[in-house]
Amino acid sequence: MTLATNILIALIAVLHVYILVLEMFLWETPYGRKVFRTTPEFAAASKVLASNQGLYNGFLAAGLVWGLWLGDGHDGWHIKLFFLACVAAAGIYGGWTANRRIFFVQGVPALIALVLLHLHG
Repeated sequence: MTLATNILIALIAVLHVYILVLEMFLWETPYGRKVFRTTPEFAAASKVLASNQGLYNGFLAAGLVWGLWLGDGHDGWHIKLFFLACVAAAGIYGGWTANRRIFFVQGVPALIALVLLHLHG
């Protein structure tokens, strides 16, 4: 596995920690509302749902970090594969059902990392 692949996976993990913070802690702040383009009323009404989504994004980040920690061997490769596939699926589904930006922010990097994982794994 190349260093570039692991760096991309690490960046995807960091992105999901950032999303966790946005959804769990900053959802109702002006910054959180700006990022997600929501109104104060919508943010207040959807706070619990957003927090739940944030937690799931944290699990995705944790899985990717776990894969990186395990290294480039058999176990690490399979953990990275599973969690990248989960991120890609979430990005594709979110882009299709909620907002096209989700596909580009979440899905595309995961799909690129999956290709790199297979090419260099």
